[in-house]
Amino acid sequence: MGEFWPVSDVLAHLAGTWRTERSVRDLASRDTGAFTGTTVFRPLDEAGLLQLETGTFTWRGVARPAERTLRFLPGPTPGEADVRFADGRPFHRLDLTTGRHTAGHPCAADLYRGEYTVSDVDHWRTVWRVGGPAKDLLLTTDYARVG
Repeated sequence: MGEFWPVSDVLAHLAGTWRTERSVRDLASRDTGAFTGTTVFRPLDEAGLLQLETGTFTWRGVARPAERTLRFLPGPTPGEADVRFADGRPFHRLDLTTGRHTAGHPCAADLYRGEYTVSDVDHWRTVWRVGGPAKDLLLTTDYARVG
């Protein structure tokens, strides 16, 4: 992805339903997996969006239901958001005003480093590298707007 699409209002941009496809690679074992499903960004009772991701995760040939919930709260400007876990713990800051953002999050002994890129109004991607004593993962997720 060479060109990025600037986002002036990140919460307005994300609101709605997205088709979600994620590849997961364990760089140590070379195992691969995939998630396919839907991500819905819906309004929170307070300001912000609730991200609900649901679908099927296949790992080592076994498919299982999977889900994830995050909160996207308003940042200091409309192009920014404060991303939090479902329980309210901080995850990372997100600034898509240039169409690209890198984020980091320490989690116990692991370090999550992510990059968000927006290619146009209907497509964006995240790439997360997770490293630690027991993890060496690369997670690439493509989002395409539904409707």
